[in-house]
Amino acid sequence: MAIPIAIPEPTRSDAEYNARSLPPYLEALQAAGATPVVIPLDAPQQAVAKLLAGVQGVLLPGSRYDVDPQRYGEAREPECDEDDPARTAVDELLLQDAFGLHKPILGICHGTQNLNVWRNGKLIQDLKTDVNHRPGRDVVEAHAVRIAEGSRLAALLPAGGPLAAQVNSSHHQAIRIPGDRLRVAAVAPDGVVEAVELESAEQFVLAVQWHPERTYAQSALSRAIFAAFVQAAAGWRAPRIEESVARR
Repeated sequence: MAIPIAIPEPTRSDAEYNARSLPPYLEALQAAGATPVVIPLDAPQQAVAKLLAGVQGVLLPGSRYDVDPQRYGEAREPECDEDDPARTAVDELLLQDAFGLHKPILGICHGTQNLNVWRNGKLIQDLKTDVNHRPGRDVVEAHAVRIAEGSRLAALLPAGGPLAAQVNSSHHQAIRIPGDRLRVAAVAPDGVVEAVELESAEQFVLAVQWHPERTYAQSALSRAIFAAFVQAAAGWRAPRIEESVARR
């Protein structure tokens, strides 16, 4: 039986971007045994809540927009692009539901940044390093990442192999200060945070700055990320009310 996973539309106002970027997420989820439940960004809150009642996990995808720096208490720098309030609002509904009920979460690129800010973290508004973090959608191996020993991400690598991987890259913002109970799981050669995880053995929360949905066919790590996420969602059960309150 396929596992229902909520995924919001990437943007509200760029249909061309949605048409190009959304299908790889849906295909990766389906290949891993999930049924994507696409959340429209213009849906009323009650409609979103009804959709969320039937899902067992949340995937927060990328976006062509940036995160509003006012959300983490900073003035907008000239290099920071416009934000997407509709996407932000839906992501927050999904995050509230997932953390309230301990549903598994997978964040990707913009979704990672939204998760981090929602957890009271801060971002770098525009990366200025020697590593090219925006080489283009067609570059499969943009740079290396060093993966933290003992992390969920490390457990997805071949046993006995190096704690490293080659990943694609398509971002100009990144995590500067990890949010509450988020630990760094991977960094690029320039020290830029490339992945974070929730410090909890009870809830699967993994967020990566790269795009594993784009390299699902080529990368064993990309397939392992989606497989671990869907497996966690398959094992999810709604906690009793007293358990939910106690774990917040």
